[in-house]
Amino acid sequence: MKVRGTLKKNSDFRRLYAKGKSAVTPYLVVYARPNRLGENRLGYTVSVKLGHAVVRNRVRRRLREIYRLNAPQLRQGHDIVIVARSRAVGSEYRKLNAAFLRACESLGLRQ
Repeated sequence: MKVRGTLKKNSDFRRLYAKGKSAVTPYLVVYARPNRLGENRLGYTVSVKLGHAVVRNRVRRRLREIYRLNAPQLRQGHDIVIVARSRAVGSEYRKLNAAFLRACESLGLRQ
């Protein structure tokens, strides 16, 4: 499996929140900003308010899989942060997927 770039530093997240464009859906918020790397770098934020570690990790795994399956449809060269909202915890997979695609469409990330 190909290793993809991830956002890990707090400064990267803060820069994206402050200067990136955002798209809001009932299930998640997607922040995006162009980078000069030619590949997408991803970061995920799942708040402690959403539940215990098991719940948060389940949401994070679902979001990672949604991105992995839709990555070929997305433009390259962006930093992306996906922030889970409280409705993401109990939602169906297809609703999360549709919300992610809708957010990417509004940000101009889809090809």
